[in-house]
Amino acid sequence: MRPITRGPSPQQQDFADYRDAFPDLVARLEPSCSFCERRIATQLAVEHIQPKDENRYPGLMDRWDNFLLACVNCNSTKKDKDVRLEAFFLPDRDNTAAAFDYRPDGRVVPSKGLDHACVARKTAENTLALTGLDKGPAQIADENGKIVAIDRYAQRMEVWLMAESTRGDSAFSPTVVMRRQIVKTAQATGFFSIWMRVFEDDTVMRQMLIEGYTEGETFYGFPGTARDCFDQEAQPVSPRPNCGLQRGGKI
Repeated sequence: MRPITRGPSPQQQDFADYRDAFPDLVARLEPSCSFCERRIATQLAVEHIQPKDENRYPGLMDRWDNFLLACVNCNSTKKDKDVRLEAFFLPDRDNTAAAFDYRPDGRVVPSKGLDHACVARKTAENTLALTGLDKGPAQIADENGKIVAIDRYAQRMEVWLMAESTRGDSAFSPTVVMRRQIVKTAQATGFFSIWMRVFEDDTVMRQMLIEGYTEGETFYGFPGTARDCFDQEAQPVSPRPNCGLQRGGKI
């Protein structure tokens, strides 16, 4: 779960309709789900961190600081669940790069670094369950009777293999041009955290994934990545520097 920063609201007052915030959110965070990290061309929605319930959360339905982006799968799993900020690690206010680990088999699990902290581990588990990122693969049989994995889980495995392949290319030809092409490929496929995990031993590549780069007037990379969540060696900083958001910086 990529740690992100929305930046200040593009307007002084709350939005008249939360849907009006969609273009600004996409421009600042890129068209990808803030939870599962899939790049979504269609059916990406403005996600309310705390649900659209004026009785429980008055005034938050149209407030910028309560918005993320979510795909249909994460959104439909999260629904209108009560989100107590202290009980979850959220990408806009916590260093989620330090909270979760991505595995080659498609699993997302609490980071090993949380094993010594029962509360932190439970918070990570709560977060994965919130949007269904703790679920195993959905499987169907193809026309030959072979079981095929579909959904977010399968996509994570697919992107992992792609990232592994490009890592081999980079090792063979560690040029700036090759590294820039990897950034472009990562941006096109999504799943920032998988690319960071596959290149965990390549500080230069990780820094490029975090920072992105500009070519002419075009930015390539993952806009909105919270750069202050990583140190000079491109390793997660914990706790996250104070982002000014309520209950932020838990990890």
